[in-house]
Amino acid sequence: MKRVLLPCLALLCALLSACSDPTTAAGAGPAPTPVADPAARLDGVHLTFWTAQNSVNQPKPAIEAFAKATGAVIDTVVIPDPYESNVPTRLASGEKPDLLFWQPTGSTLPAIRPAANLLTLDDEPWVGKLGKIEQGLGVIDGKRYAAIVSSPAVLGVYYNKAVFAKAGITEMPKSYPDLLAKAQQIKDKTGVPPFFEVGGDKWPLQWQVQVQLTGLDQSFWDKLNSNQEKWTNPTVVQAIADYKQKVLDAGLAQPNYRTGTFTDQGLDLFAGKAAMALNVTSLQTQIQAGHSSKEIDDTLGWFPIAKDAAKALYSPDQTNGVVAFRTGDEKRQNASRQFLAYLLGPGYADYIKAMKFVSVRTDVPNPDGLPQTAVDQWKALPDAIGVFQVKAINAPDMHLALADMIYDKKTPQEVAQAAQDQFAQVAKAQGAAGF
Repeated sequence: MKRVLLPCLALLCALLSACSDPTTAAGAGPAPTPVADPAARLDGVHLTFWTAQNSVNQPKPAIEAFAKATGAVIDTVVIPDPYESNVPTRLASGEKPDLLFWQPTGSTLPAIRPAANLLTLDDEPWVGKLGKIEQGLGVIDGKRYAAIVSSPAVLGVYYNKAVFAKAGITEMPKSYPDLLAKAQQIKDKTGVPPFFEVGGDKWPLQWQVQVQLTGLDQSFWDKLNSNQEKWTNPTVVQAIADYKQKVLDAGLAQPNYRTGTFTDQGLDLFAGKAAMALNVTSLQTQIQAGHSSKEIDDTLGWFPIAKDAAKALYSPDQTNGVVAFRTGDEKRQNASRQFLAYLLGPGYADYIKAMKFVSVRTDVPNPDGLPQTAVDQWKALPDAIGVFQVKAINAPDMHLALADMIYDKKTPQEVAQAAQDQFAQVAKAQGAAGF
């Protein structure tokens, strides 16, 4: 399961430690020369790669191929959950890996202090071959610190084809209000719960709200990031209220939405016990693990949705980006950059084939045999809208406050206020202008 959230308190701790740490980018020297030969021999070189528990196997095909080509040894080290909290803590204690999975967004990349800790990757040959959305990820203050090795998670609606057919739905929704109207049609004509909501695991609760927030233009986020706007803006509060009133209270979710799990979401959707699931690509990964592409194509479809348009959202997670650390050992640093050059160069086609991933490189086609739902998400990515983890300078844990709301412990206004309080606290620790 992939998550896209960096807990604000973890980020706050990381930023506060950065404020007291004298280490800076000064004296780092000129930008390194781009890797000339990604397959050059590296016999005797030993690297470490930190991963989360749920992503420990993801780099394995690339590591094995790199070892065969170069002779280098890369050991994966699992950082216990919560990954996003424990990584900054271990870095603050002086530990450093050579390579690390990390979410390549402006709200999360600062937690590991890229200017002080990471190698810059601006001039690597793979940079210009990334797709439109991927080009904008992994960059802070105009410098690239992360290699984008897999496509950002895409947020949209997975649906059960048989349930849609039974409800008489032949045209996919073109806006969020249209989506809710179709959900009511499904409930009335089939009796199947229109949405499967995941209160048990909490993190997917944010997606119904995130879709509605696409109605906010960029000026809102610019003002929010300079403390001229707040999460308690009436549009945000209304989005939260509409989720509660028009989805949950209106009976458009399954009866056990408070305790429903991510695993059960995929199972019930596939079995036709729920009509739709609004979630990111992690649900695609879970479903692919248990079903063939043909089974998925026969059973499920996918469509993009935003507040006022049929557009998807994109939501980077920690497995999309790999960063390379300044360890002080030039040989290892160069080997880390070479690994990234190999992964995104001669090894990339084999890597995405092994992982059944869509391609982030414009000149490398997707592997054959992917489910149509995965291909549709890939096609929607170039025009997708960033989630608030992309747009805001830090990302409050709204899902936790929403989890309180579904148990009537918080009102929509209080959910928004909780987001604002966290956001302002972290922004102040960041030293953001206006806070």
